[in-house]
Amino acid sequence: MAYNPREIEDKFYKIWENRGYFEVDGNKKIQNGEHFSIMMPPPNVTGSLHIGHSLTFTLQDIAVRYKRMSGFRTLWQPGTDHAGIATQNVVEKQLLTQGIKKEEIGRDEFLNRVWKWKEFSGSTMVGQLRKLGVSPAWSRERFTMDKGLEKSVATAFTKLYKDGYIIRGNYLVNWCTHDGALSDIEVEFEENKGKLYYIKYAISDKSSDIIVATTRPETFFGDTAVMVNPNDERYSHLIGTEVILPIINRKIKIIADSHVDISFGTGAVKVTPAHDSNDYEVGKRHNLEFLTIFDEKGILNSHCGEFEGLERLEARNKIVEKLRELGRLEKIEDHINQVGHCYRCKNIVEPYISKQWFLKKEVAESSIKKMTNGESRFHPVHWINSYNSWMGELRDWCISRQLWWGHRIPVFTCNNCSHEWASDSPKDIKICEKCGSDNISQDNDVLDTWFSSALWNFSTLGWGQNKNSQFNLDDLKNFYPNSLLITGFDILFFWVARMIMMGEYFLGELPFKNIYLHALVRDENGNKMSKSRGNVIDPLDMIEKYSADALRFTLAVLAVQGRDIRLSEEKLEWSRNFTNKIHNASKYLLMNGSNFKSLDEVQIETPLGKYMLSRLNLAIIETREYLDSYRFNDGATTIYRFLWNEFCDWGIELSKAEKSSINELGAIYLESMKLLHPYMPFITEMISSELKGIELENGESIMISKYPIAEKQDLNIESQFNNIIESIISIRRLKATVDLANKTNDEIFLEFDKNIKDNLDLDLVARYISKLAKVEKVHFVDSEIENSLSDVGIGVKSQLPLASIDISPILDRTVKQRDKLLKEKSKLDSMLNNERFVKNAPENIVTENRTNLNRIAEQLMIVETELSKIKKLKN
Repeated sequence: MAYNPREIEDKFYKIWENRGYFEVDGNKKIQNGEHFSIMMPPPNVTGSLHIGHSLTFTLQDIAVRYKRMSGFRTLWQPGTDHAGIATQNVVEKQLLTQGIKKEEIGRDEFLNRVWKWKEFSGSTMVGQLRKLGVSPAWSRERFTMDKGLEKSVATAFTKLYKDGYIIRGNYLVNWCTHDGALSDIEVEFEENKGKLYYIKYAISDKSSDIIVATTRPETFFGDTAVMVNPNDERYSHLIGTEVILPIINRKIKIIADSHVDISFGTGAVKVTPAHDSNDYEVGKRHNLEFLTIFDEKGILNSHCGEFEGLERLEARNKIVEKLRELGRLEKIEDHINQVGHCYRCKNIVEPYISKQWFLKKEVAESSIKKMTNGESRFHPVHWINSYNSWMGELRDWCISRQLWWGHRIPVFTCNNCSHEWASDSPKDIKICEKCGSDNISQDNDVLDTWFSSALWNFSTLGWGQNKNSQFNLDDLKNFYPNSLLITGFDILFFWVARMIMMGEYFLGELPFKNIYLHALVRDENGNKMSKSRGNVIDPLDMIEKYSADALRFTLAVLAVQGRDIRLSEEKLEWSRNFTNKIHNASKYLLMNGSNFKSLDEVQIETPLGKYMLSRLNLAIIETREYLDSYRFNDGATTIYRFLWNEFCDWGIELSKAEKSSINELGAIYLESMKLLHPYMPFITEMISSELKGIELENGESIMISKYPIAEKQDLNIESQFNNIIESIISIRRLKATVDLANKTNDEIFLEFDKNIKDNLDLDLVARYISKLAKVEKVHFVDSEIENSLSDVGIGVKSQLPLASIDISPILDRTVKQRDKLLKEKSKLDSMLNNERFVKNAPENIVTENRTNLNRIAEQLMIVETELSKIKKLKN
């Protein structure tokens, strides 16, 4: 019977949530005084559930359910992120469809519309997360721009400002002409098949030129020098002279700097300090003028002469044509380089001098030392190397963004006395704190979204805010540092490193004891999923098709630390088969019993009960060890091994010979459902309720029961049953060779290795073998009997007397099998010995035929050996 998840998933989830099981005290009856906390990486309010989210939240839920069932007072903090750029873009596009620009309605009205959109669409993600079966404390759900977190952000900013770690100035930043300033890690570099333009600059007072090579000819209007290497003998005589920029005829000097790569282009390069990060440093070293040649939207200004008013990229070809017309273009070559793009809108990013707010890198110094000292641990451990490498090259963080949606920077300027100050209560500021004037203004920029996200692990616990219903006064004491963080490695620097920095700075402790970074979910061929490739796997579709439990178990079993996941529907089918297997096992138990009791209410007395309990104890030991070390895949594999291979395959099979064990097996199966529950919450809840003979609506849930604790293994009973199982396999294999697989035969002879036989309960062995191998009489012997067929297993030889067996049908079948193989071999030999065929046939066909010939030759050898043996027995 197939398991139908649609009947239970929504129903069970509502019961769990309504009863408060997901909350901090949802497991109050079994709490042991220990605390466990983990933060949900807040998904963007604009987003919908994708397969990467599904992996993160599945692994988090496994850890949370495990800790909750282990008696920990557990906090899984949920929430969503305001996603500054992405959210503003969505609402801007909506307005544009109505022919409205945001500037036309003003900042306040635009923000009102964004809030309305957020209230309308912002719950999409959390609704989808419920479909996955996750169990965060939904009553504490936060939004990175709710009033409490708004207060936390302002408090954090103000302290950093007053401590001198937040500064403002004109710096060269990464600039998106659509989204404004970006931090270094928000720029994605891609290989670009571009051009290298060789431009001739006339040397002043000489009748010669110097040729510079550039990939960005449109920026030459901002050149304030030409630079050569001081060791380049070709140009040493020109150092200090002037050249004339074409088109605009402005004079600039030739300077010397060891920064120049002599082998690049002509060895002479243009210096544009306001529009190139390397030139920016050169400009500071040589006190060059910084000329900005386009505005914030990328529109060329008056420095560009006749090209003023054109967009920077659109102007390129026109400028090149003008240079060609003036005889100032030497040549154009193909050139491959790396070009930065905005991580959001994919626009080409420009180095651009702009007045921005920065968080100084020195704020991270203490957290870096503590991480180096091992006060927080990465899983897998190698991520500490990536963290250290990036932090070693850390630069000041540009935290201001030219947006309207976000945390507005809480800095005010008095227009009367020019006093500047920051406030942790910006909405209360009405007058200048110095002179009392009401002629004040607040900074127009907002903070980088990642600034508020960097506070997530402690701001959600009430730091820097007044008491409200979403946190308790002792939350910081109980839940900081967080016990664990689980997230994708791709936001190690965007988010994790910044939380480490901020948490340590404000609270003096690293924010996490353990950090688990999972890899990417790829398709079955190892390709990154993308809409353009058409290989995106939608988790909601997979839940609908295979069940939430199947998706969760598949992701968990594939989540090997440090290795990308290759997901396919074939693997999801494998997990669905597993749900059907354990579902059918429960149906078998219910066919033979009812109202099963819990394991602690049952005395295990039967040999089979003792065997299955011993194997369960091993599974418990291993699963706990794996979950404690975040080896989620190994935990899943262990549970699968016990339930499929041991309980469902052999426990149920063996129970057919010992029906008195059914009640004990039911209790053991109930306990195993607790073991599986963190991975597969829905089906384990259903099976648990059915086996107990109750409805969840009227009974207690498995999710707040105690997670199994192992007792000592019974190695003696395991040895007994290992040999029973090996004997049954051997006998069945032997009987199948003589067409007796489904028939009962009179007797069988078993020869065990002496060291095994001496420790066996032979009556127990005989009882199970007689029933399950369909044998009337079992004999235990110490040597091989004459005139018998045999099968050799591990530690046992099964022997079947030939006296009552007609070998003729076996002989006839084997002869036919040999003849068929000989015919196939002859055909292939003929083809491969034909030179014309080998020469003209496709190579893959020839290779395939040779492979088939080798396979048939091997099969033929085995059949000939078997035929010889059968003939010998017949004679």
